[in-house]
Amino acid sequence: MANPGSAKRSVEDAVTAEARPSRHGHARLHPRQTLEAARGNLKKSALELLGFAAGAYLVLRLIPSLRRALEDLERLSWEWVLAAIALETLSETGFVVSWRAIVDPDNLLCREGGRRVDVRAAWAQLGAGTLVPGGSLGGLGVGAWLLHRFGMPTKLIAERQFNLSFLNTAIDALALIIFGIGLATGLLSGKHDPSLTLLPAVVAAIGLAAALLIARRAPAYVKRVRPRHPKLASSIETLAAAVDDTKQLLVHRGGFKAVLGAQAYLWLDVAVLWIAFVAIHAHPVPTFAVITLAYIIGALGGSLPLPAGLGTIGGMVGMLIVFGVAHNPAVAAVVIYQAVGLLVPAAGGAIAYLLLRHQLGGAIGEPSADGGEPPAGEPSHAE
Repeated sequence: MANPGSAKRSVEDAVTAEARPSRHGHARLHPRQTLEAARGNLKKSALELLGFAAGAYLVLRLIPSLRRALEDLERLSWEWVLAAIALETLSETGFVVSWRAIVDPDNLLCREGGRRVDVRAAWAQLGAGTLVPGGSLGGLGVGAWLLHRFGMPTKLIAERQFNLSFLNTAIDALALIIFGIGLATGLLSGKHDPSLTLLPAVVAAIGLAAALLIARRAPAYVKRVRPRHPKLASSIETLAAAVDDTKQLLVHRGGFKAVLGAQAYLWLDVAVLWIAFVAIHAHPVPTFAVITLAYIIGALGGSLPLPAGLGTIGGMVGMLIVFGVAHNPAVAAVVIYQAVGLLVPAAGGAIAYLLLRHQLGGAIGEPSADGGEPPAGEPSHAE
């Protein structure tokens, strides 16, 4: 992506210009396959939630050492569970706010698709996840597909999605630095082991510093390596653009919504895990600093290709135990957290999908530019 400023405005002008033809024809207004794929993934999300609930119950029931965790779950306070669901809903809403501000700042979805299409597309993306894992455009989600159908270039969508991802990662890294140093120095209550507190903070600080350094030296380095390593050069350019755009979000008033939404997305989700301990009457409840570090570090396990977020569950439970939390409350609390984290996006995504089907029904059923229905073999990715 071009650097912010006049170059950025020219890119947005180009997007707007490219979107205009969709108002005069129907070639771009056929998100049929997008929504059909989203429906399939929403069904998978629902099945994943049911499978998670059944699997968690069987594991806790059949493993003797975890039966105490099952007992904790059986006597949980449902009012706190409802509070966790409310907070998770607000957390996901934070993602939606940030997504709209970064990925669709020109309100292209609303202009082309109608009122609140952007909100519904973002929720559908949360619920359905990626449409085609590993696919070129499909891997970006429902919202990206609709943006493409309404005229936004695939490359610009991918860059903006990466900017959003980088902003969330940077916020996680800053949280690791602040809370890690706070615990290591004794300013915050919790375990003060430097290997658990200071080391993650240092690693996060090095990562941020490396990103800033790469962004600063990107133009010269890209020019040097592009002839022999074009993919590496492209990746560096994308990272540099994300760093520059994140800086713009932090220093300009226009980026307030994006940053606030990303902050809400993180901290309200951490609060859900903290409330889960309260719901099972854990004593003592881990400090918020401990939960934050265990949450961020443990969530790295989610990168493992395991169903129902088992990597995240194992990572968070393991980190909580390392920080001194008893294993039964840790297991029970993370099970509640994961159940809420699966339920809210699935329910919100399903509602958003139904609303999108109704709102875009005319566009889905309309003939294509040549007068016929969209071909059944239409590619499911950008051409």
